[in-house]
Amino acid sequence: MSMINYASREINCKLVYYGPGLGGKTTNLEHIYGKVSPNTRGKMISLATETERTLFFDFLPVDLGTIRGFKTRFHLYTVPGQVYYNASRKLILKGVDGIVFVADSQLERMEANVESMQNLYDNMAEYGYDLTKIPFVIQYNKRDLPNAAPIKDLQAAINPGWPIEDATQQKATPDAAHPGESLVERVGGEWIGRAPYHEAVAVRGDGVFDTLKAVSKLVLKTLS
Repeated sequence: MSMINYASREINCKLVYYGPGLGGKTTNLEHIYGKVSPNTRGKMISLATETERTLFFDFLPVDLGTIRGFKTRFHLYTVPGQVYYNASRKLILKGVDGIVFVADSQLERMEANVESMQNLYDNMAEYGYDLTKIPFVIQYNKRDLPNAAPIKDLQAAINPGWPIEDATQQKATPDAAHPGESLVERVGGEWIGRAPYHEAVAVRGDGVFDTLKAVSKLVLKTLS
């Protein structure tokens, strides 16, 4: 849930990068941190575990304008990818405003992706959050690797869609980022909605800011 700081006239929003271990969450945050202006970002905090790190920093985008006279400050977090750090995952999700799920495109990581996505749904449900109704974007990372699964297969496994029961939302909605694809469509008589996605090679920075901009715009839409 976004927090308003009246003294600084800022709305503080929490973005969490979720996904399997070593899928690229840390790489995303490190790239963003390295590219945003030092004058607009806070200190990066790193909490090390045995196999990976949990990162946090905040920054104030200068190109997003204001919401009712307030600037928007984003607080970016990663969660530990390993299942046995689930208590930490749940703690970091508390009060979240937007989520980026970073999937590892490698074929042998498909099961880990599905397990992590299910874990995300479960943890969100424990807080009473509906993942289909908050800003949520999927990033398919490591698209440059020779063993990367086709997007079609990743979508079927990780982003198959959810039923749209609200009649006002039952209308074909094109995916602006992918011509010919839809975020909402009718499948076999049932209306289905899917999370928007972006392809990425985070180690090169490809797709990192596209993903961030996509989830940021969805968050801002909920505030306006």
